[in-house]
Amino acid sequence: MMDYKALLKDIKNGDFKPLYVLHGEEPYFIDLISDAISENAVDESEKDFNLAVYYGRDIDALTLMSEARSFPFMGTRKVVIVREAQDMKDIYELEKLLPNLVESNILVLCHKYKALDGKRKLTKEIANVGVNFKSEKVKDYNLTEWIASYVRSEGYEITSKAASLLGEFLGNDLSRIVNELDKLAIVLEKGTKISDVHIEENIGISKDYNVFELVNAIAIRDTLKAFQIADYFEKNPKDHSIIVVIPSVFKLFTNMMRVHFASNKSPDAIASSVGLHPFVAKELIRNCPNYPPKILARNVEILHQYDLKAKGVGNSSTSDGQLLKEMLVQILN
Repeated sequence: MMDYKALLKDIKNGDFKPLYVLHGEEPYFIDLISDAISENAVDESEKDFNLAVYYGRDIDALTLMSEARSFPFMGTRKVVIVREAQDMKDIYELEKLLPNLVESNILVLCHKYKALDGKRKLTKEIANVGVNFKSEKVKDYNLTEWIASYVRSEGYEITSKAASLLGEFLGNDLSRIVNELDKLAIVLEKGTKISDVHIEENIGISKDYNVFELVNAIAIRDTLKAFQIADYFEKNPKDHSIIVVIPSVFKLFTNMMRVHFASNKSPDAIASSVGLHPFVAKELIRNCPNYPPKILARNVEILHQYDLKAKGVGNSSTSDGQLLKEMLVQILN
């Protein structure tokens, strides 16, 4: 993926291209870049005349080409932004525009949630005249580091546990993560090291009773703690569905299986092959003897059974909380 930070730096330094095609699964980067262009490419006093924003469902390729070729009014450049460009029915017709771009203008296409067809002429030739930015999801194993990097860029620090809590609770929804961190920035002074206590007090994620801690308890076979957390989940079901728990436990067991059959079991080798931080890989290696391969295979089958039950297959009355406790009894024994 093109470095979005380098692209933002160019935009803020006034190094603009006539075309930006921002497409892919991660909407956060697309919004970030398009907002930076609208903020930096046109003076505030000119935006009424030289900043045009459309939505894909409301514009066709021919109209957009005409708009993109029109000259700025009483200014140096015109910016045309198409939000939700994935809703344009004839977007690939824009290939006709590429040889005829107005150098003083900027056209921005925000094509969210999926990438453009790489086999089409439009997609292949974007980079010849502008920027082809494919916005990809941050991988789960990189999410904690991405959170830490974002926090540092905002003038704060964060503990690894706090970053892991955010990642486990919010998933790789970057917009939601940034929104929660921005709320923290309102109440914390610059330079503060964000801890799990800050997360619990201001975002509402329990530092002791969460999926992250449950998976850790399962990994070390701490039955008492696992059932304490399960009891808390049962009493607070809104944010603790078994449907959320099962994928995290499945990831633990599949990673353990990979460690068991790895030829090189050093922390660095496991970190590289499994896609984990070296510290996390070291913990994984340490806990693997708790679950021999036969037990792991059995537990993966148990997870599959309870995933079906949680979705109503063969279960019409048992609550999420009770299902979780039943599942823990089986995988911890």
